[in-house]
Amino acid sequence: MNAESILAGLDPEQLEVVTNVRGPVCVIAGAGTGKTRVITHRIAYAIATGVADPNKTLALTFTARAAGEMRARLRTLGVPNAAARTFHSAALKQLMYFWPYSFGGSFPKLLTSKAGFMSEAMGRSDTTLVPGVATLREISGEIEWAKSMETSPSDYVEAALAANRSLRIPNGRSHKDNYFEIAKVYQSYETLKHQERVIDFEDVLLLTVGMLEEDKDVRERVRDQYRYFTVDEYQDVSPLQQRLLNLWLGNRDDICVVGDAAQTIYSFAGATSSFLLGFTHRFPQSAVIRLNRGYRSTPEIISMANSVLKLSREGSHQELISMNERGEELDLRGFTDSRAEVAAVVERIAALNNSHSDIAILARTNAQLDPFEQALKARNIETQLKSSERFFDRVEVKDAMRTIRSASVLPCEGDWVIELSSVLRPFGDGDYVRAFISLAQEMKSNGTDGPNALRAFLRELEDRAEQNNPPTLPGVVLSTLHAAKGLEWDQVFLVGINEGSLPYGRADISSTQLEEERRLFYVGITRAKSAAHLSYSGTPSLFLEGLVK
Repeated sequence: MNAESILAGLDPEQLEVVTNVRGPVCVIAGAGTGKTRVITHRIAYAIATGVADPNKTLALTFTARAAGEMRARLRTLGVPNAAARTFHSAALKQLMYFWPYSFGGSFPKLLTSKAGFMSEAMGRSDTTLVPGVATLREISGEIEWAKSMETSPSDYVEAALAANRSLRIPNGRSHKDNYFEIAKVYQSYETLKHQERVIDFEDVLLLTVGMLEEDKDVRERVRDQYRYFTVDEYQDVSPLQQRLLNLWLGNRDDICVVGDAAQTIYSFAGATSSFLLGFTHRFPQSAVIRLNRGYRSTPEIISMANSVLKLSREGSHQELISMNERGEELDLRGFTDSRAEVAAVVERIAALNNSHSDIAILARTNAQLDPFEQALKARNIETQLKSSERFFDRVEVKDAMRTIRSASVLPCEGDWVIELSSVLRPFGDGDYVRAFISLAQEMKSNGTDGPNALRAFLRELEDRAEQNNPPTLPGVVLSTLHAAKGLEWDQVFLVGINEGSLPYGRADISSTQLEEERRLFYVGITRAKSAAHLSYSGTPSLFLEGLVK
């Protein structure tokens, strides 16, 4: 695409971002303001105008799904070879390539799941913690946090005390006592990995940082490779990721960061909005552009979201302005118990006259979603869990992709989506077939067409398989609020908005954690496009202040 067509359809603030192709640039982008569109158009415009080399461009984000979406949009804009990756993916690629030069020998095994090693580490340590799914999950989270904060096992207790880490280990002991026990397991875990010559994803970042700091030749080669940087969701960067970004960037300033402090919901994992909020201190000459025109949600939804943030103790947040027509009024319902809430929500979903493919039920925890899943299935309503099996690991999906690969060898002379439907006919009308067709239709509407379109579709599937970024599946989505970040649905049911659930664990929650829970609620509301249905059982959450009559 030429430069002029890339700028078409952008609002004044988006246009300012896209045409500000020289860094440093800081974009404060509210929920649903077209952030991904702006990021990809800015990269495409910089390349089209000769400012950036597509082969030396790196866009960074935090989830494989977001990275895959950026690559897909860049391809649509005529930029098929600009790199868009997660921090871990970019670091892993560099670490594997330079390992023989910097470390010597073969690359160690990458640990994709900590569960087995964590259980072994607990057994080897003299901890009094009792193994269990919840305990292992909590310890894993603490170790990931510690490593993202560059904290060793010997320094963990002091760091956890300073950060007032809140643990959910069901043993009745104080947080401080459990900190000491976790430190033992942490040390045992690190020793076990060293003995087995295994590294985890946090090690990937730590080792890449060490490699770039210690090996000048490697550092210079990496800096020559990437010269034009974009960082999405910058409010979620951890100190370790920022240190790595600094090494990639060096003393240059061709960087654009995009984020929203109001959507900082991963502080428990080491994320901090301080780097976003302090960007202008590091780069005093940076351009700061704010996007507050909301294109996702109705005025009613945005008004509700703004009201939630107005009660925050952290000061003023950027208010959104809806650019859409008015929609449904606030739907807030209270129930005497959770069973009544589940029954009412499922009845409301069953009454909606659509395929249930653009509806989500969002809750604070996975446990809250179980009764909703059971009730929906009892009504023969399809569901999909965000934590379900990996889509591209299914045998039938692999078979379908092999069939598409064979069909894509020859150019397509007619409508390629119709051709794809014909190719997939032997596989029936299962959910994955419908997901493939829906993705194809979306790609065609975004400009993918011509005799080689089926081959382009195959490349999109292969790219998504590599990043574990499946196409949208049919059925009501069941997701935690954290997992819903970055997604959107036409109708969203936010359930369990009551004391003890949201905010979670109110009894011992700190004021800092309370504000993070408020931001989590805000993120949940802003996932909705046409309607947000809020419900609670028992005592309503304090976040509903002013909404409950």
